[in-house]
Amino acid sequence: MADEELDPLIHVPTRLKIVATLAALPEGDTLSFTRLQDMIRLTPGNLIIHLRKLEDAAYIASTKVSSGNVSITTVALTEGGRTALAAYTKALRNLLGDL
Repeated sequence: MADEELDPLIHVPTRLKIVATLAALPEGDTLSFTRLQDMIRLTPGNLIIHLRKLEDAAYIASTKVSSGNVSITTVALTEGGRTALAAYTKALRNLLGDL
């Protein structure tokens, strides 16, 4: 992708919220699925769809841990996701730079 192009995967507002929320965490930290869902106010089904697209692009990684009857899914931004967000941010700044 050229530097001046906006990444269409991140450009979708909901996915931008997800990536930006995860980018605010220190590298290596995770958020639980339910906490992320609460923070960006999505239904579980909608969040799953967006997370799958980001995970398919290797922008995020999710981990599911089961302990008895309880299952917890956590989500983290990958190094590739951080790089993609940085490129997206740079492209957006270049696009809006003269405003």
